[in-house]
Amino acid sequence: MRIIIILSLAAITLMSCRSQDLIRPGDSLEVAYEKAMNQFEEENYTEAARAFETVVSIGRGTDIGQDAQFYLAESYYNNRRYLIAASEYARYSQFHPNSERRQIADFKQGMSYYNLSPRFKLDQSYTNRAIENFRLFRSRYPNSEYAEQAADKISELREKLARRDFNAAEFYMRTNRYRSAAIYFDIVIDQYPETKWAERSLVSQIEAYILYAENSVPARQEERFEQALESYNTYLQLFPRGENRSKAEDLYDRAQNALDEIREREAVAQN
Repeated sequence: MRIIIILSLAAITLMSCRSQDLIRPGDSLEVAYEKAMNQFEEENYTEAARAFETVVSIGRGTDIGQDAQFYLAESYYNNRRYLIAASEYARYSQFHPNSERRQIADFKQGMSYYNLSPRFKLDQSYTNRAIENFRLFRSRYPNSEYAEQAADKISELREKLARRDFNAAEFYMRTNRYRSAAIYFDIVIDQYPETKWAERSLVSQIEAYILYAENSVPARQEERFEQALESYNTYLQLFPRGENRSKAEDLYDRAQNALDEIREREAVAQN
């Protein structure tokens, strides 16, 4: 019974303290903001977001309302509600374009989409939005302390997009759709040349054209082996010291030998 009484008193005390932190009708704007900040500093981000929403609604056009808008976005961000956070950061930048916090708000908007970016096999809409936001940030704040971090995030996200397309190309390879595979490898090479997947894609594209040729009717084999050789020449230009150089050379020999055989047969037939 004594333990129950102690626990009950503790619960009542906690509820009383908590109720004192909640915004009540009649609270001044300053008091409401202070209560919201108390919730934020105690990491009660759900309650903090609700409180800051109240402060924003009653404090529009004031310095306190401006601060509340920023911390509203921060509350959602810290609570991992990134989509709403991105919207609130955007709202802050829109209504307070000259604020000292505009820069961090723009960066955190990009970080919100970055945190929403899923694994490479899933839809990459948020990945593209994050890249777009980080690029805009670097354009707007080239000397920012966050500029390098934004660049690193862009590189990381582009690696993910390149891997997505490389994975699609490999799927076509596994299902013997070699022309489609070559097209997707080309997308990686063309759109993400700075990524590690570009070099791998070029080598795989050589192989895709060879397999495409080997599985084609005789009349179309020559031109498709020639496409493999063209991809090899592109590889030499872009990645003369690529880590897959030896494999590329083996594939070149395979394509060249096949072409030589085709041309020898054609020469014999003509004679």
